Amino acid sequence: MTPKPEDIAEMVRQKIPDANVQVHLYSGDDHFEMSVISASFAGKSRIAQHQMVYAALGEHMKQAIHALALKTSVPQE
Repeated sequence: MTPKPEDIAEMVRQKIPDANVQVHLYSGDDHFEMSVISASFAGKSRIAQHQMVYAALGEHMKQAIHALALKTSVPQE
């Protein structure tokens, strides 16, 4: 079963508690775009930031989520 955008956002928040997460469908029911802003990304490469999000989504990245357009950043002061 494909998760809903709010379910995906909650999965990320469970692993990255300070994250500001926005998730939207952009095509069909399994193509998502996501923006994640978290202070825990500070000092990490973009690849490491994305790996943190992928780890939070776990098996859903292999099965239920067909495509994910992901943007990550640290909060602006």
